[in-house]
Amino acid sequence: MDDNGLKLLLEYDVNQDTLQEYYQFVMGQYVPALQSMGFQMSEAWHTAYGHVPNRLLGFVCSDKQTMERLLDSDVWSDLNDELEKYVTALNYKVIPYRGGFQI
Repeated sequence: MDDNGLKLLLEYDVNQDTLQEYYQFVMGQYVPALQSMGFQMSEAWHTAYGHVPNRLLGFVCSDKQTMERLLDSDVWSDLNDELEKYVTALNYKVIPYRGGFQI
């Protein structure tokens, strides 16, 4: 079914006035929580110029059940509620994992 797994892509703009708190939250809570649920961070991109969100994070998992378990969880809701204290325009999507840069 999911030969190569699935990728969860998050995009958003980081509020510059809460940058330090954002990094502490993402590295100290967000990433470890997703890792504990079967995800590995595959990438983190910063866009310096242009009219697109300035952050793109990717997380991969091995199967649809792992993805559904995350997206249906209170942990997911709570993490994103907290993340929205530090970012704007938060969006995410799930795509088949192909390796390399994907949008």
